[in-house]
Amino acid sequence: MSYTERVVGELKTRYADQPEFVQAATEVLESIEPAVSAHPEYEATGLLERIVEPERVVMFRVPWTDDDGKVQVNRGFRVEYNSAIGPYKGGLRFHPSVNLGILKFLGFEQIFKNALTGLPMGGGKGGADFDPKGKSDREVMAFCQSFMTELQRHIGPDTDVPAGDIGVGGREIGYLFGQYKRIRDQFSGVLTGKGLSFGGSLCRTQATGYGLVYFVDTLLADKGDSLEGKTVVVSGAGNVAIYAIEKAQALGAAVVTCSDSSGWVHDPDGIDVELLKDVKERRRERLTAYVEARPGATYHEGRSVWSVPCDVALPCATQNELLIDDAEALVASGCKVVGEGANMPTTLDATQYLIANGVAFCPGKAANAGGVAVSGLEMSQNSERLSWTFEEVDSRLKGIMENIYATASAAAEAAGAPGNLVVGANCAGFLKVADAMYAQGIV
Repeated sequence: MSYTERVVGELKTRYADQPEFVQAATEVLESIEPAVSAHPEYEATGLLERIVEPERVVMFRVPWTDDDGKVQVNRGFRVEYNSAIGPYKGGLRFHPSVNLGILKFLGFEQIFKNALTGLPMGGGKGGADFDPKGKSDREVMAFCQSFMTELQRHIGPDTDVPAGDIGVGGREIGYLFGQYKRIRDQFSGVLTGKGLSFGGSLCRTQATGYGLVYFVDTLLADKGDSLEGKTVVVSGAGNVAIYAIEKAQALGAAVVTCSDSSGWVHDPDGIDVELLKDVKERRRERLTAYVEARPGATYHEGRSVWSVPCDVALPCATQNELLIDDAEALVASGCKVVGEGANMPTTLDATQYLIANGVAFCPGKAANAGGVAVSGLEMSQNSERLSWTFEEVDSRLKGIMENIYATASAAAEAAGAPGNLVVGANCAGFLKVADAMYAQGIV
């Protein structure tokens, strides 16, 4: 039994109640076998056993009062996973599904994603089982202030710099930042995704979606092709999906779908991005409102967005949304590229099927790293008390995504798996973090 196999086996036994984390760790550890076997010193120092365990997990209660005067209590978390190459960096997720296993999966993925950006950022993740949907602004503010009252003890610009994620947008970041500033009496770059008037970065809102499309376009260019004239299917209708649609269309693609938690839209004339922004960002309504204003579009309940024939598929909603049946449908319809905009949206068996059938698969830790990359650029601007133009940040983002593709592609070649970006991204990210951990001793 190899070193990686032994550690995977131990994880499956120890964390059987955390399936998302076990899935993410298994996918990474199995793919980095070539890199690990070339460094016997890693086993001698228990490096894998250390890298799969968070350096720190903080769990706390979050009491707050709703508009009816009733006290509500949620659970808050921060998983500070690995700081070998920089302060912990990763989003906060407010959603009823949040639990420790999901945050460990996200934090573990974040370690290698952040390493791939080339910026000095470690990996972390956090959040709460609070649902902002249907809450008033006052209720969301009350929750965020209570959440930050505890979290502020554990974060800082050189320690841990959270950002937004599902359920945590500009409104929530503003409330969280205001409470941190009030308690700590300091104005610092402790959060990213801030408003432009108080230290935020231009292009941060667009970064994950734009970065995903830059990555896919770089892959296509490497094959002598481009997004021009391609039919693209996108899931999701949040931040990542909207701006992936916007950038893909700017590069000449026809994006014909989007989805939310209730159903999905097929618009054969191409998704109207401004209408989608109005429905989801301004009015915060369901996609049925999009179809009401767009006669040529059709609405479908459920999640079978992947049944629409396409050249490129971009899952941008949530984890494990693209299943083996969906992968089979995509291959049958002639899909050539799948780019993960969400974190681990493709199940392991679906990923393996896509790769085995010649689909160019762009894993999330590489393809959706644009958001955290621009978060890193926001940290730099905060440290220097500077504000860069949209064009400057966008240009840096494009360069980072092109470098991530080149790094992952070269690492796949070195690992004996040319073209397999899952292996390449995992090996490249792992080796950077592992080298830093080894150099710093057993800590």
